[in-house]
Amino acid sequence: MGDTFIRHIALLGFEKRFVPSQHYVYMFLVKWQDLSEKVVYRKFTEIYELHKLLKEMFPIEAGDINPQNRIIPHLPAPRWFDGQRAAESRQGTLTEYCNALMSLPAKISRCPQLLGFFKVRPDDLKLPTDSQTRKPETYLVPKDNSISDITGPIILQTYRAIADFEKTSGSQMALATGDVVDVVEKSESGWWFCQTKTKRGWVPASYLEPLDSPDESEDPEPNYEGEPYVTIKAYTAEMEDEVSLQEGEAIEVIHKLLDGWWVVRKDDITGYFPSMYLQKSGQDVTQAQRQIKSRGAPPRRSSIRNAHSIHQRSRKRLSQDTYRRNSVRYLQQRRRQARPGPQRAASPRASKILRMELISR
Repeated sequence: MGDTFIRHIALLGFEKRFVPSQHYVYMFLVKWQDLSEKVVYRKFTEIYELHKLLKEMFPIEAGDINPQNRIIPHLPAPRWFDGQRAAESRQGTLTEYCNALMSLPAKISRCPQLLGFFKVRPDDLKLPTDSQTRKPETYLVPKDNSISDITGPIILQTYRAIADFEKTSGSQMALATGDVVDVVEKSESGWWFCQTKTKRGWVPASYLEPLDSPDESEDPEPNYEGEPYVTIKAYTAEMEDEVSLQEGEAIEVIHKLLDGWWVVRKDDITGYFPSMYLQKSGQDVTQAQRQIKSRGAPPRRSSIRNAHSIHQRSRKRLSQDTYRRNSVRYLQQRRRQARPGPQRAASPRASKILRMELISR
């Protein structure tokens, strides 16, 4: 068995807590060497104490002997009074600090003190009880990492499990039909990080439905212009509306659905394909391939047996015939515009009308 180490630390945001008194804790998603992912909560004062300990343990790398030799990152000391504004403003600093820690030599980044600090504690598993007068307020870092955009508490979206789900790894969370969960993060892979009153973990989005409607309001409209991607893992279609592709094939994504099964186009053929097996051209595939090893592609809703929805009507979904028909029409229009000759190119207004017609079909 190999040595224990941390691959990556991501700051998810912070919580404003009111028990036993008002204070703030930062939420970190810690990815370990075995690809397991754990969420831990730490006060800034605790992080600063770790920082001081590392400086004492490694005085040369801390620049105490020669400032020019310093490689341990700087971290400002806590203030006498830390309010919400301070908690928000520190997030960029903490993100940079954690990234710098992970890039330090192994004797520092893998020392027992640092590893022990980010291991899950019993308090990390304790969730608010119904008896608490005020529940914690959660503030999540936006996807674009623009920390300054955080202006108020994030109300976590609530979903219901439509079927039993048995976890296959320690980072996942088992579900029973009817369980109600709060969604902390919606990953494009189709795996969502969720929590209940007693547990947290990754869950396939296909096992969840909104409480107020069977449709996912955040699903975008199809984009028949398409986005170029490359397959980083082969997949053989198991259903008629899926498409088989080998590793390294160039395709276009025309509909990014939140359940992690995107509609892709290869020439004039369209079909569902796992988004986890796709990567934009030119990007590093290392992290994506690690995710594939740790969780794999989530199951599709149509493959779930004994699913029980609380909604009378089913979700609205376009058929592959509709995708193909609209896609072919769009490609024909694009080819006509690209042909040299006397014909007049379509105006931007005409292109916009065409896209609106395709979406409305």
